Amino acid sequence: MIGRGARIGEYCVIESDVVIGAECLLEPYVYIKRWTTLGERNEISAGTVLGTDPLDKGFSGERSYLKIGNRNRIREHYTISRGTKPESVTEIGHDNYIMTSGHIAHNCKIGDHTVIASCALVAGYVEVEDGAFISGGVVIHQFSKIGRLAMIGGNTRVNSDLPPFFLYTGFNVEAKGLNVVGLKRAGYKASDLSALKKAYQILYRSGLKLQDALAKIEAEIPTPETLHLVDFVRRSERGICRE
Repeated sequence: MIGRGARIGEYCVIESDVVIGAECLLEPYVYIKRWTTLGERNEISAGTVLGTDPLDKGFSGERSYLKIGNRNRIREHYTISRGTKPESVTEIGHDNYIMTSGHIAHNCKIGDHTVIASCALVAGYVEVEDGAFISGGVVIHQFSKIGRLAMIGGNTRVNSDLPPFFLYTGFNVEAKGLNVVGLKRAGYKASDLSALKKAYQILYRSGLKLQDALAKIEAEIPTPETLHLVDFVRRSERGICRE
């Protein structure tokens, strides 16, 4: 199904069982494979392939899905896979800017308002929360989780969970303090930054055991952001990145 006002460029291929929402733009040579759903007002640039079979040796061909929300920009030569297990889903939210020549693998969950820069590779089952910024050349290991408004510097290798609101860089990913620029752009005030900075110091520099540090953050600076940070860390299965 193709929605009202959608524009389909030359030499596009759209398979069966595809939904393209109203006012989407597909530039030439876009390939939309079966069981893919696009919401409204998405812009898909030339050479991009959406809904590819998973790059997973365990995939046996059953139906799975790619679901993309509204107002996303996906630039040239990008690939996004469907889920691996039957009826499973790869999910992309709303208002994301996904740049060129990268890949989002099977069963990922990408939130809203994220930026994924050129040549970043996001492996299977990765979760990216709202507002995260993934710089160029970043590689993210499967099952990793990236927190809200986290920023990852270029060419970083991510093989652990990255708590929200912080800045990360280094070949082997390391925490480097608060994502001050991203937080200010998102409208956070000086008082919010001060609370998160204190939470960072407790988490990474207090010398406390992890659970004791989390309890201290909860007791001393219980803002919505610091409580989200604590919840993220407690839910981590891979373990969080360290300094």
